Amino acid sequence: MKDLSDDKNVRDTETLLCHLGRAPAEHAGMVNVPIYRGSTIISETLEEWDDRNKDNPSYGRFGSPLSRALEAAVCKLEGGFRSILFPSGQSACTRSLLACLKAGDAVLISDGVYAPVRAFADNVLSRLQIEARYFCPTKPSELAAKISANTRAIYLESPSSMTFEVQDVPALSAIAHRSDALVIMDNTWATPLYFRPFEHGVDISIQAATKYIVGHSDALLGIATANEAAWSALKSTAHHFGEIGGPDDIYLALRGLRTLALRMKRHWENGLILAQSLKAHPAVDRVLHPALPNDPGHGIWKRDFLGASGLFGIVLKPMSRPQLSVLFSSLRIFGIGLSWGGYESLALLVEPPKRMETSLAFPGPLIRIHAGMESPSELIADMHNALNAAREAAVDGIVPREESELVGQCQIVS
Repeated sequence: MKDLSDDKNVRDTETLLCHLGRAPAEHAGMVNVPIYRGSTIISETLEEWDDRNKDNPSYGRFGSPLSRALEAAVCKLEGGFRSILFPSGQSACTRSLLACLKAGDAVLISDGVYAPVRAFADNVLSRLQIEARYFCPTKPSELAAKISANTRAIYLESPSSMTFEVQDVPALSAIAHRSDALVIMDNTWATPLYFRPFEHGVDISIQAATKYIVGHSDALLGIATANEAAWSALKSTAHHFGEIGGPDDIYLALRGLRTLALRMKRHWENGLILAQSLKAHPAVDRVLHPALPNDPGHGIWKRDFLGASGLFGIVLKPMSRPQLSVLFSSLRIFGIGLSWGGYESLALLVEPPKRMETSLAFPGPLIRIHAGMESPSELIADMHNALNAAREAAVDGIVPREESELVGQCQIVS
């Protein structure tokens, strides 16, 4: 079995996923790279030790053959220069920011960013004397107007967290690079299969490998991939903070990577079928899914993306808290839980996302949905039955209907 990572004749992603990061001849013929646990790495000669300090791990914190295998595989898929692992997706996000910023610098962040990243920017970067400001994710002109002389990085997440606005990454990247700012992007929603960040101007791409790469909701891991210009800063920052993923989690991520193409096709199909069915439900005000033809971001999604994931949102019509309780209690297949990207379907009531620059108006509650790998007909039936139960609860007088008790009537304005 040959290493296909540099084989120019192998271009199909599904074939690469089966072979990247594998070297049976180097691991006693094992098909999968074994789990490496250890801190101290012994060298037999001074020359071997010198070589380790140049190119190979000299200490457990700097990686192992297992971690290097996963890093090389993801880097190849994303189209970057080098990748490095972190113990969580959030860690990959925060360390990527710190790799590009120092005291006195400024970062412009998409207003639809993942809430923990926003909290890090507002509460930690500010203490480090780094200015974090926000721009509307769908208005490149607004980004151009807000770039200042000390702007060193632009942080994107496309689609936006919770509200799923698609960003014009090539346009935003071009604006950033004209001011010598680096572009960081959270690419977890699409994975390297459905969005190629470095082909669109991104300098550092982040994966919460916890999600689709692991794919089974049983490990925590993050990974950041950089182009050659950003690699040195990313690598040194990661080493300064001393963070690395655990070997068992890395093993599970590398194993999950093998089936990523198959799973993503199913998530894409199930998510789109479910989203289409929910558009017509009388309890649903709107569906937030960029692969739907009437979605505001559909044109950019179709131009830049190669597929979609199973994650999207629905905005309900006004509904009371007791009705929501009936809705979630009626679900049989969908679980209630944080995270996503596993084989299982999830539904989660989320707070209206914080916005600084964007005007949002939702008539009712916002629910984030992850379509897993179950039968699509079962998922449709389960979600529709739960929505019907919530509506019937109000009609039957089981729950109060006073306007003061309605959940989700909100408007977020700049």
